Amino acid sequence: MKELVEVIAKALVDNPDEVVVTESEREDEIVVELKVASSDMGKVIGKQGRIAKAIRSVVKAASSRAEKRVIVEIQ
Repeated sequence: MKELVEVIAKALVDNPDEVVVTESEREDEIVVELKVASSDMGKVIGKQGRIAKAIRSVVKAASSRAEKRVIVEIQ
């Protein structure tokens, strides 16, 4: 999941070098944290959160085989 989020985020932002994605695993869920430059935050979130919602939907579809819930946090 980490690689998927990283590829999507780097395609959206102006400063792809500042994209940092970390993945941590808990009992029944995987947390993917996405950090971007403050100037690129709007590009990752989108109007009314549409792009962030789309990223979460793609990750959810990709994680359907894993029996864990995946949470994408944008910081």
